Amino acid sequence: MTRSSRLILTLVGLIVAAVLVLWAWAMVTLSFSYSEGERAGFLQKFSKRGWICKTWEGEILLTSMPGAIPEKFEFSVRDDAVAAQLTAAMGKRVNLTYAQHKGVPTACFGETEYYVEKVTVQ
Repeated sequence: MTRSSRLILTLVGLIVAAVLVLWAWAMVTLSFSYSEGERAGFLQKFSKRGWICKTWEGEILLTSMPGAIPEKFEFSVRDDAVAAQLTAAMGKRVNLTYAQHKGVPTACFGETEYYVEKVTVQ
């Protein structure tokens, strides 16, 4: 085997190893949640966006004390069934059950670290 073919083979091996490490890290971070909880508010924005990796992204205005400025909660959705429920609930008050996944290595799984798993329309 020549030196140049060994160099190419080593380079290809390093690229494959890097992709496998990135994939494994993504699977670990998406399998374990840092926190879980619920948020309630009015669904203000929900859309599928992205250049290469299309993800469902949205935001709700959290209900607060009368006269106070509402806080926004931005979230991502990975499940198309949940996305369909949210699309139908646009402008309505919803309860979102979510899991927070820290350290996800790429935005191809969602732009935020909060992933909605269940929605209840009030």
